[in-house]
Amino acid sequence: MPARADTVDAHVGKRVRLRRTLLGLSQEKLGEALSLTFQQVQKYERGTNRISASRLLQLSKVLNVPIDFFFDDLSVAGGARDNAQSAYEGEELSRRETLELVRAYYRIGDPAVRRRFYELLKTMGEGESRSLAQAP
Repeated sequence: MPARADTVDAHVGKRVRLRRTLLGLSQEKLGEALSLTFQQVQKYERGTNRISASRLLQLSKVLNVPIDFFFDDLSVAGGARDNAQSAYEGEELSRRETLELVRAYYRIGDPAVRRRFYELLKTMGEGESRSLAQAP
């Protein structure tokens, strides 16, 4: 049984927002590239308005991703990920803070420095997890 259209539309819209934010584009700038208003981009990102096939192709070119990027993590049987934990993780990944952190990370030019920063963050996160697990 195929996924409901509104679930798919919302999922595709979230993927548009994710990529736009990763590129540091405002809704207004994306709209200009597509000859749309920023309000229309908002409606696409919320899944309020469906994105036509030709518009999806245009978005893939402007956002420099293959069309299947918009359907990543979408299961045919149940729509966007069924698992509540996976959905929560998906929300974490699309937060502005997370996207800005990823962009800042990749702006670090020296791979050795970038790797040390990664190891530091990983260690800090593990320490936080241990602290929470030991709390009364």
